[in-house]
Formats: sequence, C-alpha cells, structure tokens
Amino acid sequence: MSPTDTPAPVLVDALGSEPRRPAAFRELLRRGPAAVPAVREGLRHTRPLVREQCCKLLDELLVPDVVDELTARLDDPDARVRSAAVHALSCDRCKSDAAACFPDRLALLPRAIRLLERDPDSQVRAMAVELVGLWVHSRPGALAALARAHDEDPSPSVRKKAGWYTPGGPVHRRTAPRPARAVRR
Repeated sequence: MSPTDTPAPVLVDALGSEPRRPAAFRELLRRGPAAVPAVREGLRHTRPLVREQCCKLLDELLVPDVVDELTARLDDPDARVRSAAVHALSCDRCKSDAAACFPDRLALLPRAIRLLERDPDSQVRAMAVELVGLWVHSRPGALAALARAHDEDPSPSVRKKAGWYTPGGPVHRRTAPRPARAVRR
C-alpha cells in the first residue's frame, strides 16, 4: 500500500517508526486539513515520538479548534513533546494565517511563564522564551519573567535567549512598536 492509499490513522501510527516516519509525515502534511482529525488523535498516542510529530504537524496545519489540545501538551511528561507544543503555539512563521488561529493567545501567557520558570528541561525553557516573548512589549509580567530568566536561569542557553528578548537585545529591538510618524501639513 502506498502512502497516498494509507488511512490517516495508520499514517499517524507510522510517525512512531523511524524508517516510516518521514514518508508518513510528508503524506499527512500533503493531505492538509483532511488529516487534522487523525493528527489530533495522535496528540494522545501512547508513544511520545508520535505525540511530538503530531505537534509538529499541527504547527503547520493549525486550526483554531486544536489550540486547546496543543496547550494540554504543555503538560506532557515528555520534554520533546512539550517543546514541540510550545513551538507550535508560538511560531507564526510556519502558519499561513496565524492571527485566525489565535483569537485568545493571551490566555497562554501564564502557562508560558510557568514553563519558563519551572520546567525541568532547559530546551523547553528555551522554547518558552519565544512564547513569553510574544508579549514582551505589551505585558509587564512577560518582560519581568524574561528578565528573571536572563539573570537567573541555570542554563547558559536559556539566559542567552532570554537576553535577546529583554531591553537592548536584538529581538526586543526588532519587535519594538514603532512610534507614529508625524503628518506634515
């Protein structure tokens, strides 16, 4: 059976098999929104690799009604799954219409700060920097959390990345709101 003839739930299961994973991933991505129901089911799969791959698929196939399920993966016992979920929730580059997918992304801020401050895995904390960084110019709590991570996180890579989002850092400068231009009359 070729990947194009394979039912989506079988392809999701194949995400847990290293030799079959790349073809299954490509085929699910090619199917687009039609694959989303099976990929959503995969978020609860017993194998962490399948859950991680489903988060990565939803990063590109994101639709508004899966945001809650991705958010639930922030509590996954596997750090790779948590990291993939954080990326899917924070990265706008991978999505064609990110604004439509996140009508209430602000509700994620407390969860993102908690991950940044308390997750035992440094890679998850580093990914959480990006999620918290979405509000660095609009929410003082986000800036404070990033400043604490920059000063106190035990991981040098998390401290460095958090510094990019604090005042003077390159991401902070690049994402700063621009002052309104005066209109000449």
